[in-house]
Amino acid sequence: GRLVLRLIEPTAGDVTFDGEQLATLGSRELRSYRAKAQLIFQDPYSSLNPRLTIGETLAEPLLLHSDLSSGDRRNRVAELLELVGLRSEHSQRFPHEFSGGQRQRIAIARALGSEPKLIVCDEPVSALDVSIRSQVLNLLRDLQQRLGLSYLFISHDMAVVKHIADRIAVMYLGRIVETAGADEIFHQPRHPYTHALLSAIPVPTPMARRVRSLLPGDPPNPISPPPGCHLNPRCSYAANRCRTETPQLDDVDGHATACHRWREIGPPVAPPDDSPPPGLERLLKAFDR
Repeated sequence: GRLVLRLIEPTAGDVTFDGEQLATLGSRELRSYRAKAQLIFQDPYSSLNPRLTIGETLAEPLLLHSDLSSGDRRNRVAELLELVGLRSEHSQRFPHEFSGGQRQRIAIARALGSEPKLIVCDEPVSALDVSIRSQVLNLLRDLQQRLGLSYLFISHDMAVVKHIADRIAVMYLGRIVETAGADEIFHQPRHPYTHALLSAIPVPTPMARRVRSLLPGDPPNPISPPPGCHLNPRCSYAANRCRTETPQLDDVDGHATACHRWREIGPPVAPPDDSPPPGLERLLKAFDR
């Protein structure tokens, strides 16, 4: 996320946006780019300045990236608050006067202030109560459709990813191991790590029959990862080649997988069966009666 926003410089590789190499942008071009690319932080309790009112917080990007007059800035702040489901009079309050969900709405409004094309969402709902998460996710989806936004959505919660993503990149120890459309990732996973992630998603059906794909051991030290495929110490399909040769992304029809053996092994295990076992449906009906 920081590399995409050029808050840190890459040590290798390229980062491009609309065909432009970000590493080559000068100060003027970089300021223009940062108006197009904004960030929503993970923790709404620490990402807002407690000494500024909400109106001052939302006006700050407008001061940096627009030439609006003070009156127009006030009007724009009111528009941003209404856009995320808050009232214009909330601009006079301080962050401590809002709940976590309201603070994250304010953080979203701040990101929208410069009319960006891209928003990096760094675990934007992980610090919120479950009951609030769906409200914020639905707000993000609604804003995306209304404003034509693109999100780089970073999350460890696969249920959240399934709800919001169009295309998914699965990473393990800093490497992309699989990337495809969201439907393909969830219904036809190819990489053993992807399947382990999907098999860990809780299902709402009591006593549902499930086939788990468990990875033994703990993740290696990311500073000193194992040679070859980083997953090989924990993968039951690892061969000698996996321990010595780093797999490259093998792209077939837009579905790319970094695994030497994905063609041989197919799906690592059968997809989860969320249907209730025999007799459970009758039991539930008996309880209803």
